Amino acid sequence: MKNYLRLLQYIKPYMRRLGVAVVCIILAAAANLYVPWIIKDMIDEVLAQRDMAMLNVISIGILVVFFFRGIFYYGQSYLVSFVGQRVIIDVRDVLFRKFQRMSLSYYDQRQTGQIMSYITNDVGALQSALVDNLIELVTESSILIGSLTMMVYLDWKLSILTLVTIPMVGQAMKIFGRKLKSSGTLIQERLSDITSLLQESISAVRVVKSFVREIYESQRFHDQNELNFQAAMKNVQLMSLLTPTVEFLAAMAVTVIVWFGGYEVVNGEITAGALVAFLTYSVNLANPVKRISRVYGNIQKAMAAADRVFGVMDLDEVIKDAPGAISLPLTNGHVTFDQVSFEYKKGIPALSQVTLEAKSGQMIAFVGPSGAGKSTIANLIPRFYDVTEGAIRIDGKDIREVTVNSLREQIGIVPQETMLFSTTVRENIRYGRLDATDEEITAAAKDANAHEFIMTLPQGYDTKIGERGMNLSGGQRQRIAIARAILKDPRILILDEATSALDTESEKIVQAALDRLMVGRTSFVIAHRLSTIFDADQIFVIESGQICEHGTHEELLAQGGLYSNLYHIQFSKTSI
Repeated sequence: MKNYLRLLQYIKPYMRRLGVAVVCIILAAAANLYVPWIIKDMIDEVLAQRDMAMLNVISIGILVVFFFRGIFYYGQSYLVSFVGQRVIIDVRDVLFRKFQRMSLSYYDQRQTGQIMSYITNDVGALQSALVDNLIELVTESSILIGSLTMMVYLDWKLSILTLVTIPMVGQAMKIFGRKLKSSGTLIQERLSDITSLLQESISAVRVVKSFVREIYESQRFHDQNELNFQAAMKNVQLMSLLTPTVEFLAAMAVTVIVWFGGYEVVNGEITAGALVAFLTYSVNLANPVKRISRVYGNIQKAMAAADRVFGVMDLDEVIKDAPGAISLPLTNGHVTFDQVSFEYKKGIPALSQVTLEAKSGQMIAFVGPSGAGKSTIANLIPRFYDVTEGAIRIDGKDIREVTVNSLREQIGIVPQETMLFSTTVRENIRYGRLDATDEEITAAAKDANAHEFIMTLPQGYDTKIGERGMNLSGGQRQRIAIARAILKDPRILILDEATSALDTESEKIVQAALDRLMVGRTSFVIAHRLSTIFDADQIFVIESGQICEHGTHEELLAQGGLYSNLYHIQFSKTSI
């Protein structure tokens, strides 16, 4: 129950409300303990002695008790639900912030749907453990303790005989609890697989339809659903076995009570009313034991989700501020790579001994075959990954010695595949600087050659552009991304094949905006089309994770190496 206790730590800010809720639960449960005593008095005094005064007291007592029980029931339901919902929101917030701090390597190794499942399915599973199960656990525990107390008061000998079955019930719950937790873990994993498949299929809907694979995807989903069904039924099987096992053990106790209690009534040791009350309390004892066993099973299932949630929370954050890290001052943009090597997977180098220098305001270009390591170099500058060997310095400072936020605040990135949010054009541009005014947003859009097309949209800057900006063309999305980068006003700029996916006309418009953006900034350009980097101050040709050539466009052509070969391949195609 370590993680359950850890989960309860999130309740601390709400302990006052929870305390009142527990009092309400106990008082509401106490009403159930009043019923057997009513039965005893009805049999021993009202019916046996024809006592009308006692009948009146009992009648009034029933109304008063159950009136207040209704008030207490409302209090317990509202307050526990309030606390439970607040705790779930807090856990979800903490988990989301954890995901925001995780490095790209974490996301590289996991499916998006799997990550989403932690916040949706797993945190959702915790909700029942904190709300419904908590109410039932406290309620039934109160009835259990109260019933035991009343049973001892009525007949201590019968009570001892009844308590003999409790160790057997506890052992049964322990055995089933282990199996239920294992089953719960499997259910959460299956739900995660379903979420991953669902996210993947919806994201790739155009590919699915273009290859006419709707039936194939439906079958994949059906198969995954079937695995989830099997896992769920295993859990149902265990729960279905636990309840009758506990009920049978409780029935043994009732059997003993009926026989020995009847024997005591015959011998005049207790009254018939006391025996009926004792039997009622024993039923009250059996029902809480049965319900607590079910609650215990549900909590074990929820703890499987808690294990997954806290497992993520406890993961080490690979990219984080070093002890004593300082804020990076406003940089001049002088960037150096000193014998940099990097591995995505241990023993498989992606970069080897890369050394280069980008002076302030220079345009540095990277070219080479796919998979050569160009994007890897770009990803190391903002510390999306940390170098395996060597160092990257900005204005002479190792980027691992400055805070991550202060580093990335001075770096702007325009990727090949622009990611926009499903909000307005204005808010997508403002993402570059959240305190920007509308006038500054408009100025950035004009510099990015985006203002003209934005004004043709139905609501202009307030037009919602749909998920990932799918209501816009590729060139329009790219210009909004450039406007966002302009608004950020970074000292260092990274362009990762920013025009490679565009048609010729869109490329010209976007390239003009990029040229304007690069003025006065240190720029790193990953180029697919060599025509975009003819004016670069330095061009580095990357092959198999190493720099094999570097120089200006003219120098590299004169060398007759890989760059020259790539140039002639591209422009021979163009001439054809």
